[in-house]
Amino acid sequence: MSERKRILSGMRPTGPLHLGHYYGVIANWLKLQNEYDCFFFVADWHALTSEYKEARKIKTYVPGLVEDWVAAGLDPEKCVIFQQSSVKEHAELQLLLSMITPLGWLERNPTFKEQQVQLAAKDINTHGFLGYPVLMAADILMYLPAAVPVGKDQLPHTELMREIARRFNSLYDCNLLPEPEALLTEEAKLPGLDGRKMSKSYGNGISLSESMDDILPKVRGMLTDKNRLRKSDPGDPSICNLFPYHKLMTDPAKLPEIEEGCRNASWGCVDCKKVLLESIESFLAPIQERRSKLDSDTIQDILIAGNKKAQDFAQRTMAQVREVIGFDS
Repeated sequence: MSERKRILSGMRPTGPLHLGHYYGVIANWLKLQNEYDCFFFVADWHALTSEYKEARKIKTYVPGLVEDWVAAGLDPEKCVIFQQSSVKEHAELQLLLSMITPLGWLERNPTFKEQQVQLAAKDINTHGFLGYPVLMAADILMYLPAAVPVGKDQLPHTELMREIARRFNSLYDCNLLPEPEALLTEEAKLPGLDGRKMSKSYGNGISLSESMDDILPKVRGMLTDKNRLRKSDPGDPSICNLFPYHKLMTDPAKLPEIEEGCRNASWGCVDCKKVLLESIESFLAPIQERRSKLDSDTIQDILIAGNKKAQDFAQRTMAQVREVIGFDS
């Protein structure tokens, strides 16, 4: 067994990944796969909590999500990539943990209250959505990890997971389930091309699978400093929608020149966008190269191998869980 600490993280299959996903999640995963024993899973059951009316569509997104991951640089030789619904033990552990999770813990979850407002049109007043944190806890605790990478907005879920693990161990007088630490990830959020949050529903992002021919008109139409009506007007990079992209994608050595050119009006927005297009093309080149070597059979093989590794681990964990609660055969 490896001496490296184990972590687990997942992502819901809802369509092609965009640059916001890369810098918000994937970039961190690429570092972690070299430092930890990583389990990364396609959270298709989680997608059902809000997209249950389009259950059939979720399955169609699974291969594309894995392709995006591998094209972006996740290495199946370094990490375990698997599909949540292919490891049925997740459902069993969720059921058992739901039996001991007080209803009040779930009702007080701030994320649940926020999502009730944000997703009002989807009718998420369901048992499945209320119990979302229990499924999340089962997903993570199944692999007995030392830590879980999360953003600040997920800290309430992480703490609830730790409380569930603590209650399980106390009720059954064992020390089986760990209380994983929250491995806070650096925030690197990109605004959408129109200045709003980058979202698939808004159609205001650049996906990792897009060609430069498709990206060109998007970048040309990007929102910039609204106060800069003419090229001769000085700009302010701190309020320009372009500059966050440059800070993440453009050679850092060039940033002072871009910033100064904007402030003294020696650079126009067209000049700035030209450099950004070059940066995006350089960023996407290795991703497109890796993608060109992938096909449906390769993706399927990755999932089959990853599902097997995850299930082997999950079966061992569940054997121990059944033993400590007295439900072993």
